[in-house]
Amino acid sequence: MSARASIIPVFVPHLGCPHACVFCDQRRISGAVRPASAEDVKNAIRKAAALPCNGAKRQLAFYGGSFTAIPASRQEELLAAAAEAAARGEIDSIRLSTRPDAIDGETLARLRRFGVETIELGAQSMDDEVLRLSGRGHTAEDVERAARAVRAAGFALVLQMMTGLPGDTPEKDLETARRLIALDPDGVRIYPTVIVRGTELYDRWQKGEYREHTVEDAVEICAKLLPLFEDAGIPVIRLGLNPTEKLSGGEAAGGAYHPALGELVRSRILLEKARALLAGVPAGSRVTLGASPQTLSQVIGQKRKNLRLLQKEFSLAELRVRPAVTGAGEILLLKTEDDHGAPAGGGGE
Repeated sequence: MSARASIIPVFVPHLGCPHACVFCDQRRISGAVRPASAEDVKNAIRKAAALPCNGAKRQLAFYGGSFTAIPASRQEELLAAAAEAAARGEIDSIRLSTRPDAIDGETLARLRRFGVETIELGAQSMDDEVLRLSGRGHTAEDVERAARAVRAAGFALVLQMMTGLPGDTPEKDLETARRLIALDPDGVRIYPTVIVRGTELYDRWQKGEYREHTVEDAVEICAKLLPLFEDAGIPVIRLGLNPTEKLSGGEAAGGAYHPALGELVRSRILLEKARALLAGVPAGSRVTLGASPQTLSQVIGQKRKNLRLLQKEFSLAELRVRPAVTGAGEILLLKTEDDHGAPAGGGGE
């Protein structure tokens, strides 16, 4: 997948969705209140054309609903508007998101005919009990079948998963990640569960029937999921819901909603790497760690949280971090000294 793409979103909330997922209120998440039309597609492209793209390719993306489950005539209306823009050079490609059980040969042929490049499938979980409790209406086998069909038809494949759904556990989330990796997607999105007002999940939470998947819960499990995908060479292109004014203004009543969730997760991963480096460093030492300039703030943590925690945990007299030549996401133990400035046991330059 291209590392640089300017996304032009067109939202199709609830259109075609045959099931009411407990966590979902797409009209609130997308900010849209009516079905998209061909004119909406044209307007979105016109507005995007007025903005600088700095060399990034422009990609028209149908988000928010189960695109391939809407009537074929509506699909063709929207796709035709996008394809015409592509033919004029106004956009470079088309992508859409849909459900695994709304994919078949006829549908894929239609998408190919209109020049769709990328298909995102909302897998959410690969545990059938979690899918059932979440009201998804499809199975893990449906995800596997659809993913393979998308791949075989020559489309780029992006899979979406969620953490903290009803009936979920960290072990189930890890198994979901492993099964998604086995499908060899071009990218993955991870959406820890957010409790949105007006959803069935919100009602369950209010009644005490659902335990909130907190930001801390999400950071903990995603710090394990992210390395799994990255080690498999699969980019995680989104961690957490995209912040919106409505969600930040109170529509996100609980759960793992944070405008910088990805930063928190990467900071947690680096915290664990620092812990491994500091194991065995004598108490009372003065320690200097090194990190690339790009990840320096993540090592330090928000409001220096990581440094304070590590200094206390390892009883260090001082803990500092400075820029160093190292790979992204890596930390070096640059120096350990005792109170007299002599090299301490367990580390050194």
